Amino acid sequence: MLKVGLTGGIGVGKTVVGRMFSLLGVPVYDSDARAKWVMRHDETLRLELVDAYGLKTFTEEGDLNRDYLAPLVFGNPVLLEQLNSLVHPHVRNDFTKWLDLQAKAPYVLKEAALMYESEAWKQMDQIITVHAPMDVRMKRLLQRDTHRTEADIKAIMGKQLNEDERMSRADHIIYNDGQQAVIPQVLQLHQLFLSPSA
Repeated sequence: MLKVGLTGGIGVGKTVVGRMFSLLGVPVYDSDARAKWVMRHDETLRLELVDAYGLKTFTEEGDLNRDYLAPLVFGNPVLLEQLNSLVHPHVRNDFTKWLDLQAKAPYVLKEAALMYESEAWKQMDQIITVHAPMDVRMKRLLQRDTHRTEADIKAIMGKQLNEDERMSRADHIIYNDGQQAVIPQVLQLHQLFLSPSA
C-alpha cells in the first residue's frame, strides 16, 4: 500500500485538499484530529502530560485543558518542543494501528502540518505539499480565524518549516493560489497513485 503524506503551512488549504481525496474514497488520516483524540484517550500519554505540565493539563471531565496548556507551551520553545516530543510518538503508533485497518486501500493519505518537524515523513512513500502565496494565506486565515491577529498568524508561521524548504522536499505540489483549479490537480495525482508504477 502506498503511503502519501499531505502537508503545507497554515492557511494553504490542506484540509480542503484532504477532503477532496476523501471524497474519491481515499482513507485520510488527519494528524491534528487524531493527536487530540490520542491526548484524551491514551492513558500513558495522559500520565506523561500531567507529569510534565501538572494536573491542570486536563479538565475534570478529562478533556485537554487548552486554555491552560496553550499559553504555557506556545510562548516557550523548550516546553513546546517537549510537548511535541511526548505527543508525536503516540500519534505515530496510532497511525500504524490505523494503517492496519486500511489494508484493502490502494493508497492512503496522512495529513500533517508538521510532516517534517514530527519526522512523520519517514513513514511516507511520497509527499504532497499544498502551496499558496503568503498574502492569500493571510487573507484566508484572518477571515477563518477571527480570534487571531496578523501577528498571531505570523508567529505560527514562524514555528513551521520554511515554505521553500517544504516545497523543495515535496514529490508533488498542489497550487491552491486562487489562480489554478485544485480539483484537476487532485484528480491527476489520484490517477497517478492508483497506477501500478506509483
